[in-house]
Amino acid sequence: MSLTQQNPALAALLATHLERLCAYEHMSEADIRARIDQGTLTLLGNPGHKDVRATLIGQPARVKVNANIGTSPVTSDAAGEADKLKIAENAGADAVMDLSTSGDLDAIRVRMLAASPLPLGTVPIYAVAQQCTEAGRDPAGFEPAELLAEVTKQAEQGVDFMTLHCGLTRRGAELAQDGSRKLGIVSRGGAILARWMRRTGLENPLLTHYDALLDICRKHNVVISLGDGLRPGAGVDAGDPAQWEEVLTLGVLAKRAWAAGVGVMIEGPGHVPLHLVQAQIQGIKRATFGAPLYVLGPLVTDVAAGRDHIAGAIGGAMAAQFGADFLCYLTPAEHLCLPDARDVHEGVLASRIAAQAGETALGRPWAIARETAMGDARMKLDWKNMAEAALDPCLVRQRSQGTEHGKECGMCGKFCAIRMAEPEK
Repeated sequence: MSLTQQNPALAALLATHLERLCAYEHMSEADIRARIDQGTLTLLGNPGHKDVRATLIGQPARVKVNANIGTSPVTSDAAGEADKLKIAENAGADAVMDLSTSGDLDAIRVRMLAASPLPLGTVPIYAVAQQCTEAGRDPAGFEPAELLAEVTKQAEQGVDFMTLHCGLTRRGAELAQDGSRKLGIVSRGGAILARWMRRTGLENPLLTHYDALLDICRKHNVVISLGDGLRPGAGVDAGDPAQWEEVLTLGVLAKRAWAAGVGVMIEGPGHVPLHLVQAQIQGIKRATFGAPLYVLGPLVTDVAAGRDHIAGAIGGAMAAQFGADFLCYLTPAEHLCLPDARDVHEGVLASRIAAQAGETALGRPWAIARETAMGDARMKLDWKNMAEAALDPCLVRQRSQGTEHGKECGMCGKFCAIRMAEPEK
């Protein structure tokens, strides 16, 4: 039985959205269905999320962009996060993740689901850790049943995809903490699970209860984003044994999910030097049987604090060229503080630039058409069409004020090369 046949919620979503998806992705119905059944495409969309904009992730669909928002114990402003959600949507994000760890997490999550059609992702272990701390327990002091209950609740609320660090094994955690890494475990979810395993002496509950997770997610068509709890947090750690221990486990788990009728994505590396990006992306794709790859950056340098959205966009463009499917944005605030509204906007645009550059390198028709439209508009000094071809039309209109009706830009003026090259009348 195929993946779609085992997943009635997915089949219903496809029936509703397939025509729009075919037009947007330039794919046939048969191709979309076949690739979903193969696992190389997955459809983000929980029927419980009212008016969700079901979104395809994977090859050969368009490269998508995700924006992370959410509260923290340092800054908890639910209204502000709601504003960031709208800013991310207006800037062109294809999906949003709520990474909140402070405040009324259920209320924040439900409000986001009601406020936007964008697929919403979460990290359920954050909510479980918060419940533990509020009850005076260690953040890793939960029982597996509590974690499964949280996943169930969020699925019923309408969450479309969840980061679940199912591939982080006891062996992988030990490899990451044996002193050979510059930075041991930089994933919050990964660190919580490693702490749980160290305290209990047991294997990762998300791995030992994987079949139960699959049953929950299949019922609601929640796509499992298989988390990279051991991703490299410094460039020097990229490709080390801990990272690949987890990646190889994720490949096995992806096949189990497909066999059970559940869609998955693979979360990819964090910090990867420029010369290793191609090998990392292609290696992860091969080890996980072509599953959709969701990457954070990757950041090609560790020293861009305050401008990590640029480091991530450089790595993201290369990642898209070599097979990544879903770019998680970074903002100027990465590693420093929660992003503000401006950071969210800049982060989304940086990742959209990366996606455009990667898809242009791949020769994707829609990317080439946009580049061609900009070239034509610039040759004609057509400010209106320049703005329409740009990834940030509002910024183009704002910065070109005063010159947009003339035949020269505000930089070159009468020295405009295009004007001077025109035949004299």
